[in-house]
Amino acid sequence: MDKWRIRKGDTVQVISGKDKGVKGEILRVLRDERRIVVKGVNVCTRHKKPSMNNPGGLIKQEKSIHASNVMLVDSSDGKPVRVSMKVIDGKKVRVSKRTGSVID
Repeated sequence: MDKWRIRKGDTVQVISGKDKGVKGEILRVLRDERRIVVKGVNVCTRHKKPSMNNPGGLIKQEKSIHASNVMLVDSSDGKPVRVSMKVIDGKKVRVSKRTGSVID
């Protein structure tokens, strides 16, 4: 498996699918399935049965989307960018291909 250029907590923009153009924060990364969960993207409604601790009812929750359907958003200008890896001072960092700035 190749290296991942996106991590939990990053802001990404959806580039394809029904939520195209939506920006959100990565909540979870599922590396084995190559999928990610983004806040406010691919939201579905689940019917939850009541229990002692949970009142139940309709619950909205985010489902995973494929990692290839998102691009990392550059914090300096808010536009999606491609990411490359470079070694700077003996430490591997993510670098924006468009601006050349360090993302981490």
